[in-house]
Amino acid sequence: MSTLCPGQDTRYWSPDDIFDVECGGCGKPVEFFKDDVSRRCRSCGTLVRNPKISLGCALWCEHAKECLGYDPKAALEGAGDSAETSLLDRIVEAMRQEFGDDQKRIDHALTVLEEAQALLCDEPADRRVVLAAALLHDIGILEAERKHGSSAGPYQELEGPPIARRILEELDLDRDSVDSVCELIGRHHSGGLDSPEFRILWDADHLAALREPGKTDPTEAPAGRLDTGVLKTEAGRRRAARLFEVRR
Repeated sequence: MSTLCPGQDTRYWSPDDIFDVECGGCGKPVEFFKDDVSRRCRSCGTLVRNPKISLGCALWCEHAKECLGYDPKAALEGAGDSAETSLLDRIVEAMRQEFGDDQKRIDHALTVLEEAQALLCDEPADRRVVLAAALLHDIGILEAERKHGSSAGPYQELEGPPIARRILEELDLDRDSVDSVCELIGRHHSGGLDSPEFRILWDADHLAALREPGKTDPTEAPAGRLDTGVLKTEAGRRRAARLFEVRR
């Protein structure tokens, strides 16, 4: 049974609480839940704000983090960070150019970015490193397929860091941040790291799978139950429970 309050428990939501907003960049619809602060358009990468944001009691309730999986006040306060938005917009564009017409992988990268942003509201870490890694974690897939005939994790981890390094150096990201992002990309399948940044990236990647219809994910047990043991953060486990309820 869900422990969420009626305002945030999706069992009490109406059909109008999940809706589309037209992207200002390309005009395509962007799906929102009523408590999403913003999302990026899958078609063009533009950051779209939720014009009907409805957080209700979550803005003052002491249990809001447990309900939403993120701090709603922090999310609203950070929504207008123009420096971060500018950097992300440039990384999004570079990522899109690298993937070309592969919309499925562009969509996945943007979903992982959204999940990482949500987790960062509740999990302290280097934001620039986490968000850059979220966008670029799979950036080596096409090169892995070209050189090795496979998109398997070890090949992604081998081919991804050099591409990410080139992109981030062209964007003048500082060396320490570039090194950290490349380390995360080089371990995002195999693990072996235990930093706050890695834990958030790991969870964001798995949480994104809960939002992708038809995709098998280790957070879902064979009997259709949620298994959060694979996740590495408390915020990730709370958010997985919420996303699982919405998907069901």
